[in-house]
Amino acid sequence: MSLTASFGGVILAAGKSSRMGQDKALLAWPPLVAGQTASSDTLLSAAIRSLLSATDFILVVVGENEAALAPVIYSHGASLVVNRDPQRGQFSSLQVGLQEVLNHGRDAAIVTLVDRPPVKSVTLQTLRDAFSMADPNVWAIVPEYSGHHGHPYLIGREIMSAFLQEPATSNARDIEHAHHKHVQYVRVDDPLVAVNINTPEDYAELHVVLQGQ
Repeated sequence: MSLTASFGGVILAAGKSSRMGQDKALLAWPPLVAGQTASSDTLLSAAIRSLLSATDFILVVVGENEAALAPVIYSHGASLVVNRDPQRGQFSSLQVGLQEVLNHGRDAAIVTLVDRPPVKSVTLQTLRDAFSMADPNVWAIVPEYSGHHGHPYLIGREIMSAFLQEPATSNARDIEHAHHKHVQYVRVDDPLVAVNINTPEDYAELHVVLQGQ
């Protein structure tokens, strides 16, 4: 693992958000409470801004929602890459994003999902520091909070290659487990790394998590 890793940022946002009922990428961030004025910030714009200081560039993987997300992506300094067949599943979007990182000449990536809230800047720095100081046998750094693994995670060329060699219908977690000897889990004081927003109820409950920040 290089001590001077140059990271490409990858945000996976090609899903249909069927359980949410609307595109999660465009949900207001932070979530609105009664009496608040609508925010112009969204989960997607907040995710881009979160990764800007930790990466050389940011790629957002989109699908059929390309037209809806493109204005947000470009206005916040990121680029997009299209998964032409997002029905294959989230792993196929990961492969599209990682291949584009390699095409940009980078051999490391910070990966997150658009339905994961942006984490603290100190959390990103902790993960980057762990990556830079890790043994060469470590291919990935994954955050852990209260026993739960989450996002964003940092990966080097070795595990990027492993992901790209698998069928598009594979599961990233299964591949991570298959290479668990090369994965380092780093404890962080940030509950947002383990939060997943799938439903309106998940989104509403974020107020409780954020109040504890």
